[in-house]
Amino acid sequence: MALHTAGLIVMVGFYLLVMAIGIWASVKSKRMEKSSLSGQMEVSFLANRRVTLAVGVFTMTATWVGGAFIIGVAETVYDPTKGLVWALIPLQMSLSFIIGGLFFAKPMRDKKYITMMDPFQEKYGKKLTGLLAVVPFISEVMWVPVTLISLGVTVSVFSDLPLSLSTWISAAVAILYTVLGGLYSVAFTDVIQLTLVFCSLWLCAPFVLASDVYSDLSLTVFNHTYQEPWLGRLDPDNMWRWIDNFLAMSVGNLAFQDFHQRTLSSSSTSTARMMCFIAAGVVLVLGIPPVLIGAVAASTDWNMTSYGSPSPYERGEAAMVLPIVLLHLTPTAVFVVGMGAIAGAAMSSTDSCLLAATSIFTTNIYKLIRNQVSDRELQWVIRITILVVGIGGTSLTYLDSRVLAFWILSSDLTYTIMLPQLICVLFIRISNSYGATAGYIVAFVMRVLCGEPVFSLPAVLRFPDGTVEDGVYIQRWPFKTICMLSSLLSIVAISCMASLLFNKGILPENWDVFKVKAWGGLSPPEGAPESDNDNEIVASEPMLNSKC
Repeated sequence: MALHTAGLIVMVGFYLLVMAIGIWASVKSKRMEKSSLSGQMEVSFLANRRVTLAVGVFTMTATWVGGAFIIGVAETVYDPTKGLVWALIPLQMSLSFIIGGLFFAKPMRDKKYITMMDPFQEKYGKKLTGLLAVVPFISEVMWVPVTLISLGVTVSVFSDLPLSLSTWISAAVAILYTVLGGLYSVAFTDVIQLTLVFCSLWLCAPFVLASDVYSDLSLTVFNHTYQEPWLGRLDPDNMWRWIDNFLAMSVGNLAFQDFHQRTLSSSSTSTARMMCFIAAGVVLVLGIPPVLIGAVAASTDWNMTSYGSPSPYERGEAAMVLPIVLLHLTPTAVFVVGMGAIAGAAMSSTDSCLLAATSIFTTNIYKLIRNQVSDRELQWVIRITILVVGIGGTSLTYLDSRVLAFWILSSDLTYTIMLPQLICVLFIRISNSYGATAGYIVAFVMRVLCGEPVFSLPAVLRFPDGTVEDGVYIQRWPFKTICMLSSLLSIVAISCMASLLFNKGILPENWDVFKVKAWGGLSPPEGAPESDNDNEIVASEPMLNSKC
């Protein structure tokens, strides 16, 4: 592809627009820090809990519907080895928001936590929480390449630069912008992002459908024309893998800091829940255009386009199929507007994951290392963390250039390790530090032993009916769900066992390092005073009052 001057100019214009709004919002945030009675962390990471319903819906939706969402859905629908049945991200996101609004938003917002790890700190103490916080932090770092790859794809199409160089250029822009402000910057730029995405997608889709170089979608959805049907195929051998990925990409997203940062920043609990339900509908609407574009790409005779043969898939450019379709099947003006808006959307999504990773590291890891932290030191820690996370996340793009690969991996970590922990700390009263430690170890060890091709980890724990593809053992059983359920059962079982052993006097009290007996089977927050009332040290009112 050649240099596209007009496209570069418009894309830079979108970048400058989003950055200008980010700078304006950061100035407003700094003014609020001076006048607010709340702490700096609450202002920086939660916009002083003043996010309204309208802004909340925008920022909740825009955080997930970025360049990765749009390009990833189109790529998967177009990919002849996958198809529509494997591109259910809009449905998965919608389901995640509904479940989050029904069960998770209220207990978290009512307690006015700053991060999703705060209930762990209340119940298990700072040290164990610091250990547990490593997983969501890594998940956020792995989310960075998801957004940066989509940004790199856009720059690559416009500038004809290699994808790796384009990704690093995009990372530099995103990091610079994110350092400028906190959640106020993110929230207000998300409003612009979602507006641009909505308008550009529904502007581009009719022009793509109006082109005459593709076959009837109603025919190619089921029949082999230029490639495999774009509906895709779900073989019985892959059924459990499909279910496993569906659960990891839907329920697993509830253990991301990004989701809870939005609900915790809302002006009230009812606002937090309502923004989840409205965003669930909006994300479905925004998922339609990329599905149509991917279907058109799968139905196109590329010999009839300026792109020519072989097809993008055969050239190894499946990840760039959406910009390729816009470039070769729509007028130049439509292509420029569409890609510029998507670039702006992707940049705005990147700051969300950088901020989420920074909030967890600063609040739950760094403050564990240094108890007394000045505001000036905290500001520099936030800036350096954003820089390190941005560089580290960008480096991961060398492992795999597929947009959805890291999305699945990051959801994998939160689903298998953090989701059972979050369920137990919020809803199961009997859970304690012994169970949390056991569940953490069980989930981590099992997941590592199951292998991961992206990181060249061999599958040591091999479930039946697996297969070998290109020398790599592929699990066909729902191993992620098995790891998650094993962790959940371990937390409950070990917590119950520890409570019985110490409260019944079977084990001596001086062995009780987490003080389960002293606190009625619950682990106290570090430094908490003695109390006879168990409710004073419970992270939230449990929905499941389990007793052993």
